[in-house]
Formats: sequence, structure tokens, C-alpha cells
Amino acid sequence: MTSPPPTPPVAGLLLAAGAGRRFGGPKALAQVDGEPLVLRALRTLTAAGCDPVRVVVGAAADQVRALLPDPAQAVLAEDWASGMGASLKAGLTALQSVDAPKAALVHLVDLPWVGPDILTRVSARATAETVARAAYHGVPGHPVLLGRRWWAEIAGAARGDRGARDWLATREDLTLIECGDLGSGRDVDRPGDLPGPA
Repeated sequence: MTSPPPTPPVAGLLLAAGAGRRFGGPKALAQVDGEPLVLRALRTLTAAGCDPVRVVVGAAADQVRALLPDPAQAVLAEDWASGMGASLKAGLTALQSVDAPKAALVHLVDLPWVGPDILTRVSARATAETVARAAYHGVPGHPVLLGRRWWAEIAGAARGDRGARDWLATREDLTLIECGDLGSGRDVDRPGDLPGPA
């Protein structure tokens, strides 16, 4: 019997820099079942086999960094207040110095019910050329898998609150990976969204 080919190394990139204006504070510090969302999301990326994992911080950066098991995982997005694009750019730029990963799995801190099984399904498509994202009953969502070939291009295009959305909209090679059987992919927008699983 031959074993299956090993999955290419996939880095985890957790975007956790937002101030959570509608939420009433940084979502990274909010808790579900007594666990801060940033640690829950970090644990999910690790359980899905992502290595290394980088956590992009901004609002309440010192508080969020202090929660991490390894503060060196934190990447500060200096201009985090300008939107998710700044976080994505900072994270992808930081990963450029790490040789092993062939792709980056971009996860958001406010998706507490997107579990490791969803991340594993998406990351299984990793190559240096991959452009893929989870979909929930046909609706595109997160995480997003970005092949290493595109990191510099995406970082250069990332603007404002749209992250990689505009760049992804131009891609005819974008693959949607259906994950609706594994979860809803819903995010946390307001404190009332937190109780109970999807």
C-alpha cells in the first residue's frame, strides 16, 4: 500500500485587528464558553494542521498579544484602523519570510462556529497556485486559501475594509469549496450573536 501524498504546508493567518465598533469592543477579546475568540480561532487553525500561524493584531494589540501562547505569533498591522486590507497586507507580508508554506489559510476571529473540519477541507486544496474559499450553500465565505504565488500581488491590492474581495472578484480560477454540511459560516456582528452554536 502506498500512503497518500503529504499535504503541502499551509500557514494559518488569523485576522484579529478590528476595533469591533458595532460589537462594542475588539471581538478578539470577546468570549465564548469562557474562551476568548482569538484563542478559539487560533486553536481551530492549529487543529486543522496550519503551521506556522500568525495572528494580525491592531486594536487592543497588547491585550490580544498577551493572550497568545506565543507572543511571537502576533503581527502588528500599524494602519489596522483603515480596514481589513491593512491586516491582510501585514499578515501576508510577515509570512513571506517563512519558506515552508505553499499557501495561507486566511481565517477571521469572529467566526467561532467555523471548526477545524471546515478549515481542513479547504486547506486540502493547497498548492502554490491555489485560489479557493469556503462556501455555505453556495454563498462564498471564510476561510480563504491563497497560494503563495499570489501573496505579494494580494498584499499590494489590499485596500480598506474589502481585504482581498476585489482581487478575488477578478479570478476566474477561484474555487468554491462547499462546507454547508459542516457549519453555517456565520459571523459574530453584535454581542447578541454569541450565545449558542449555529
